[in-house]
This record gives sequence, structure tokens and C-alpha cells, in this order.
Amino acid sequence: MSDHVDFILTQWQETMPELDAEPMALIGRLLRCTALVQVQLEEVFASFGLTAASFDVLVTLRRSGEPYVLSPTDLFSALMVTSGTMTARLKNLESRGYICRLSNPEDARSTLVQLTELGRVLIEQVLEKHVENEKQLVSLLQPKMRKHLDEGLSQWLMTLEDIAGLPKNAYRN
Repeated sequence: MSDHVDFILTQWQETMPELDAEPMALIGRLLRCTALVQVQLEEVFASFGLTAASFDVLVTLRRSGEPYVLSPTDLFSALMVTSGTMTARLKNLESRGYICRLSNPEDARSTLVQLTELGRVLIEQVLEKHVENEKQLVSLLQPKMRKHLDEGLSQWLMTLEDIAGLPKNAYRN
């Protein structure tokens, strides 16, 4: 049995046999899996009127714990997006009543972003369906395969984060 990536690799082997396309196999499969999983995740978000981007903001605020407040800088750092991108996301979510901006008591020149009660209720509903969806997606793999895949990807991710110079999160040693 072969997948789409095998087809591509066969084409490379036929057209450029001198090319070492072996790395393409892993990267290609990761990218293809990511794209297919993303479609499944976005269907859940869309059923609640959200995008993946708006989900990320709301879920980041929710997991920060009560009172569900972060600075815009903390948000765009956590989500690895530019401040301009974050501003557009925040305006959209604020106009829908899911977040509000508060004056920062420690710095009058800046604001804080807070998840509203409406936003909290929504994200908790979305999270329930999101986790169900993720469970269904990973259940397609045998438990042992999931464990090996998770461990290997975690090691690779930490290496790539180090190479990229990304700050270590609090949970990393």
C-alpha cells in the first residue's frame, strides 16, 4: 500500500534518480497530515463561528486561568504572530463580545486583553467538541504508534525551537 507521498517520491526517482529525496518523505507526510488534520479542526471551529486564529486567541486566554487576562504582547508571543496580526484578531473578537480591553494598572500606556463571560462560555463549548475531534483523529493510530510519534515529534520540535532561537517555555528545562 502506498500514499500520495510515495507517488511523489517515485516521480522524483524516475525523473532525477541522483536526488536524495528521502527527507521529502517525512516532511511531505508531516505537511500532508497537517493539512488534512487542519481541515478537520477548522470544521469544528467554523461550526461555532470561529476560525483557527480566533480559537487560538480565546483558548490562550482561557488556559491562562482566572481572571483570563493577558497583555497583547503575551498573546502574540504565545501565538507566535506579529503585533499587527494580533491587533486584527483582537478587534474582531472584541466586536463580537468575546474579549474586552482593560487599562493596564501597571502601565497607563498599555492595555490588557480579558476573556469575557460570553467568550469563556463559547470557548469551553468549542473545547469540548475540539477535544472530541482530536481524540477521534488520533484514535486512527494504534496507542503504541501514537506514543512513539508523540515522543519523536516532541524531541524534534524542541531541537527545531532551539535552532530557531525561540524562548524556552516555562515547562521546558
